[in-house]
Amino acid sequence: MILANVVNSGYDFHSVPVGPDHQTLVSEEIIHNLLHLISNTGPAIECKLLQVLVGLTSSPTTVSSVVSAIKSSGATISLVQFIEASQRDLRVASIKLLQNLSPHMGQELAGCLCGTSGQLGSLIQVISENVGITEEQAAAVRLLADLPERDAGLTRQMIDEGAFQLFISRVISIQQGKTRGGRFMTPYLEGLVKVLARITFALSEESGDVRALCSEHNLASLFIEHLQANGLDNVQMVSAMALENLSQESKNLTKLPEIPSPGFCGSVFPCLSKPPVIMGLCKVHQGTCSLKESFCLLEGQAVDKLVALLDHTNEKVVEASLAALSTLLDDGVNIEEGVQVLLKYEGVKPILDVLLEKRTESLRRRAVWAVERLLRTDEIAFEVSGDQNASTALVDAFQYGDYRTRQIAEHALKHIDKIPNFSGIFSKMG
Repeated sequence: MILANVVNSGYDFHSVPVGPDHQTLVSEEIIHNLLHLISNTGPAIECKLLQVLVGLTSSPTTVSSVVSAIKSSGATISLVQFIEASQRDLRVASIKLLQNLSPHMGQELAGCLCGTSGQLGSLIQVISENVGITEEQAAAVRLLADLPERDAGLTRQMIDEGAFQLFISRVISIQQGKTRGGRFMTPYLEGLVKVLARITFALSEESGDVRALCSEHNLASLFIEHLQANGLDNVQMVSAMALENLSQESKNLTKLPEIPSPGFCGSVFPCLSKPPVIMGLCKVHQGTCSLKESFCLLEGQAVDKLVALLDHTNEKVVEASLAALSTLLDDGVNIEEGVQVLLKYEGVKPILDVLLEKRTESLRRRAVWAVERLLRTDEIAFEVSGDQNASTALVDAFQYGDYRTRQIAEHALKHIDKIPNFSGIFSKMG
């Protein structure tokens, strides 16, 4: 009890002497002893000891020591088992501990949860319980949210457990005001949206049931609505990221039209045959699109919402939004029509502004890629060729970007006839 209070007081744990050999509270041997005690005492003491570890893992200066000790002692499985504890305090303490650990040992935790013991099901049950929003629920969903998003085994098991359907209904309940808020509303909603986004990383799964699930629940629409969750940067960022994944599939899911045969006259006199004009096709994906079935951003009226996020103060939101918009300029779609869509929704200038701002290296990389695609359109290339700032930003990327970015910047500069001709550049390209 005293130990738990000391840890949760914010004291410098490194200076707390424990044991005869100048050990501290975060020495590996001491944490090993705590982990051993947790597995060999009654629920009341177990709960207090877990709270000690919650305190130690809440501090960025001590969490790595605890992670190291847990890994070396092989204690992960026994800690995960507490998720099923019948005593609520014990269960809450264990979930909070695992939530603190999940960004640091996600693969190990995902592996344990994918076992046959039922802890994943218990976690899903806690998250989806319709009881307002509790601290336990917020911790549980954030634990799942921080696990590796591309872990196909965990995603598959969550599908089999019906997790995504339950979480979608919770998000909708929050949207409709049926679930009361409180101080845990933001972390809970952020966690739910991030867990739902993980299914968009599995869209290429051959069985097709991931796409069917996204389509059946109109998941693209849910993410588009959350682009406008002002003040919730993580929700906006994750929603844009999920839309990028969904939109990348649009070119594969659009229903291509069947072109009728030219008939006798057309085959004998090809000059008399005109290609049929088929109305109602998506110009970018060149087929019949919908938001629900093919996750088309145009059909979902998402483009203007993504463009609006390009001047966000959080560069991670900007990067995710730019990545989603870039799917309209990708190989396999009609790039020229994608550019026209961005012109229509006034997205070209904001993309150029992202290039000029140079906020992060990864943002510059994405912006250079998008700008090169935009410059393939003559009217934009003509405009940009007269903009000294844009030319300078591309020359900078040509000189100082990584190898791939330098290549793309060179193509972009060729579009505006601005390839610099001074010594030193080509030695840097090597």
